[in-house]
Amino acid sequence: MAQPAATVPDESAVQAQTPKKELGPVFKVAAGPTKYLDDRLGIAGLGRPFLRKVFPDHWSFLLGEIALYSFIVLLLSGVFLTIWFKPSMAEIEYEGTYELLRGIQMSEAYASTLGLSFDIRGGLLLRQMHHWAAAVFVAAMLTHSLRIFFTGAFRKPREINWLIGVAMLTLGIINGFTGYSLPDDLLSGTGLRFVDGLIRSIPVIGTWAEFFTFAGEFPGELIIPRLYMVHILLVPALLLGLIAAHLALVVYHKHTQYAGPGRTEGNVVGFPVFPVYAAKAGGFFLIVFGVLTLMGATMQINPVWVFGPYNPAEVTAGSQPDWYMGFVEGGIRIMPNWESHIGSTTWSWNVAIPGLGLMGLFFGLMAIYPFVEAWVTGDKREHHVLDRPRNAPTRTAFGVAAITGYSLLMIGGGNDLVATQFDVSLNAVTNFLRVAVFVGPVIAFLVTKRICIGLQRADHDRLIHGAESGVIDRAPSGKYSERHRPVGPGEAFRLTEHDETPALLPVTDVDGMSVREIQGEQLRRRATRFFFIDTLRRPTRAELEEAAHHRAHGHDEIGADGEHHAIEAEEEHHLAK
Repeated sequence: MAQPAATVPDESAVQAQTPKKELGPVFKVAAGPTKYLDDRLGIAGLGRPFLRKVFPDHWSFLLGEIALYSFIVLLLSGVFLTIWFKPSMAEIEYEGTYELLRGIQMSEAYASTLGLSFDIRGGLLLRQMHHWAAAVFVAAMLTHSLRIFFTGAFRKPREINWLIGVAMLTLGIINGFTGYSLPDDLLSGTGLRFVDGLIRSIPVIGTWAEFFTFAGEFPGELIIPRLYMVHILLVPALLLGLIAAHLALVVYHKHTQYAGPGRTEGNVVGFPVFPVYAAKAGGFFLIVFGVLTLMGATMQINPVWVFGPYNPAEVTAGSQPDWYMGFVEGGIRIMPNWESHIGSTTWSWNVAIPGLGLMGLFFGLMAIYPFVEAWVTGDKREHHVLDRPRNAPTRTAFGVAAITGYSLLMIGGGNDLVATQFDVSLNAVTNFLRVAVFVGPVIAFLVTKRICIGLQRADHDRLIHGAESGVIDRAPSGKYSERHRPVGPGEAFRLTEHDETPALLPVTDVDGMSVREIQGEQLRRRATRFFFIDTLRRPTRAELEEAAHHRAHGHDEIGADGEHHAIEAEEEHHLAK
C-alpha cells in the first residue's frame, strides 16, 4: 500500500532537529556487510538525507527519467557491442554468413558490424536496442527540455541546471552522430560526407580543419578509430559527469511542483525517495528497459547489410540521417546556392549558414532564454512552483514557434521522400519550405498567443461566473439561463496562484541615470509590453465576492430552487473569502 503524500516545509530544519546518530526505524542498519561499511564509512548517515528527500508525483516528471534510463540501456548495450566491434578501416574480403556480400572488399568496421548482426548470438538484438535507445534518449531529453521551458522550471535558481541540460542535449546529438557513423556502411558514410562538407564550409580554416579531422583528404584512414574513441569514451564520460551534476542540483534545489492547495515556494508535496519513490522508479526503469527490448526485437532500424560498404563515389538513394540531425539536413537542402569568392578563398554560405548557423542558433537561443526572460521581468525571486503554459502566453508562443520551425526544417530534410510519396514536384516542396520556414513560426506564435489568452479568459470566467452545471432555468418572463456552480477551493487556488508581471510604461523619471542606463531601461520596458501587454489580470477578492453576491441575487429572482441556490450562494461567498 502506497504511503500518503508528505509535505516537507523545510528539510534542513527537519534534519537539524534529528540527532545525528538516530536514523529511525526505516534507516536502521542491519548486521552484516552493510553495518561493516557503515561503521567505517558512515554510509547510513550520508544516505539518510537523500532517502528522506521528497519528490512530487506527476507524469511529466517521468520524461527526465526516460532519458536517464535510456542512457543506462545505452551503456549496458554499448559494453556488449564494444567487445565485438572492430574500429578499423583496414580493407578485408568479407567471408561471413551474409552471402549477398561475400567476397566483397570492405572495412573491418563494416565486417564486424555484419558479424554482430548475423554471427553473434543476440548481437542484432543488442545493436537495434542500442540504436533505439539512442533515438529515445535524445527524444526524451528534448521533450524534457520542452516541459521545463513551457512551465518556467528554468527560472532562478535553476539557470545553471538548464545550461547543463542544453549541454547534455548537444552531447547526446554529437554522440548519436558518431555512433551511426561507426559501421562504415553506405548510409553512415553518406552522413559522414555531409559533415565533411560542413567542416569545409567553415570560413578561412575549413580546409585545414578537414585535414586535421580526417588526417588527410576525406575519408582518410583514421576517422573510424577517432569517432570510436569519441563515442565510447570522451562523450559518455562528459555525459556521466553532467548527469551527476544535474541530479545533484535537482536534489539541492528541491524538485519543482505544480500549483495546488498546500504547495508553496517553500515546501515540496509528494513522496519520499524510500520506499515509495524508489519502488516507482525501479519499476519504471524495468518498463523502459522492456519497451526498448521489444523495439529492438520487433522494429528494424539501420539494416546495414542492405546498404553495403561505404564507397566515396556512391550515395544511398533516399538517404536520411537520424531524426535529431534532420533539421540541419533540411536547412542545407532548402538553402539557395549562395557562394562568395574573396581572394583565393570560397565562402560557401549555402552550407555554412544552414549547417553551422542553425545548430549555433538552436542551442544558443536555448541557452540564453532564461537570462533574457529574467532581464525582461526583473524578477530576482526563487521559483519552485511551475507556471501553467497559458499563464505565460509569450513564452509559450515562442516555444511553439520554435517547434514549428524545427518541424518544417525536418520536413525539408526529407523533401525528396515528400515529393515521391505525395507525387509532387521536388522544386515545389523546396520553394514552399523556403517561405514556410520563415512565415510558419510567425503564424504559430500569433495563433498560440491568442489561444493562451483565450484560455486565460475562460479561467477568468470560470472564477467569476462559476462552472457550467448543464442545468437550464427558465424565469417567469420566459428568459432562460444556465445554472452555474462555484468552483472548488482547490481549483480556485490553482487558477489564481500564478504571478503577474505588469507591462511597464516608458521611463519618465531619469534623474541620476546615465544615457546608457536610460536606453537599457527603455528597451526593457518595451520588452515587458511585448511580453505582458495582453496578459489578463487575476480577479481580486472584491471582484470574486461581488460576483458571488450577484449570482446569489440573480438566483433568488429566478426562484427555481430557492434552497439549492441559497446553499450555492453561500458556498460561493465562502470560496471568495
